[in-house]
Amino acid sequence: MQTEQSPTLLGRVREVIRYKHYSLRTEKAYVGWVRRFVVFHGRRHPREMGAAEVRAFLAYLASELKVAAATHQQALAALLFLYKDVLGIELPWLAELERPKKPKRMPAVLSRLEVERLLTAMDGTHALMARLLYGTGMRLMEALRLRIKDVDFTRGEIMVRDGKGGKDRPTVLPTSLVASLQAHVQRVRLLWERDRAAGRAGVYLPEALARKYPSAVQSWGWFRFFPAADLSLDPRTGIERRHHAHEQALQRAIKRGLDAAGIAKPASTHTLRHSFATHLLESGYDIRTVQELLGHSDVSTTMIYTHVLNRGGRGVVSPLDGVGLR
Repeated sequence: MQTEQSPTLLGRVREVIRYKHYSLRTEKAYVGWVRRFVVFHGRRHPREMGAAEVRAFLAYLASELKVAAATHQQALAALLFLYKDVLGIELPWLAELERPKKPKRMPAVLSRLEVERLLTAMDGTHALMARLLYGTGMRLMEALRLRIKDVDFTRGEIMVRDGKGGKDRPTVLPTSLVASLQAHVQRVRLLWERDRAAGRAGVYLPEALARKYPSAVQSWGWFRFFPAADLSLDPRTGIERRHHAHEQALQRAIKRGLDAAGIAKPASTHTLRHSFATHLLESGYDIRTVQELLGHSDVSTTMIYTHVLNRGGRGVVSPLDGVGLR
């Protein structure tokens, strides 16, 4: 009988994930959930289990560990992937599983003045990255995964590759950032030239692209726009190469910027994306345009920002404000 420690089960999970071109982050998450599921049930093989065991594990996450709805949904997605895609088992009990509902929450949004204070409090490359997030509406990982070729200074456009849902989309290149970004590119070019002179491995490319364009891994156009300062081992191949900058470094820099600017809101890198959308709508841009820039599949997702515009109880003036008390 296979166990959780057997490389066959988890190895097969990784194999199918890579075949489907899922991200490394998804691979780590799904493998982790499969491992926890098997261990929770005494290392029984998933083929010996079904709806009751899946439901018991999810109930444990919700009642004992009190995980968030998003975490609960991710665990369920991992187990459904295991049974359907890895083990090839039909799931007649799938409809019986209750999916946790995410609570509807309004996104945190910074005012224009707060954005100015935050960005002013930051410096260096992290300040440039934060300005780019706010100026383009990109998600954190979309910005970090940019390649040199994706930023078109002539057209004033940035091409976001393989965004959420595996889609590409164009977004605006802020004119006010052009000079800073071009100076940044010159610094990055020197780093790329040093890597080439040292004979270091090129950047990571998806396997299909690496096979089709074998020289692209070392070409300037495919180099990371925001490369890491140090080399690291590729977790899938074991090759030492230069990846993109680490997301936690920017997240921490923004946290320090918020503290320095005296902003008490629980803001993050994603708050800059929310602020980008809200401020565009405040400026009168069409919601369909904002939808395209954000890469939303459905305009209903973008509609949440129209609710953010309705300040103070949907824009209602409190009757207390008309009484004349001071």
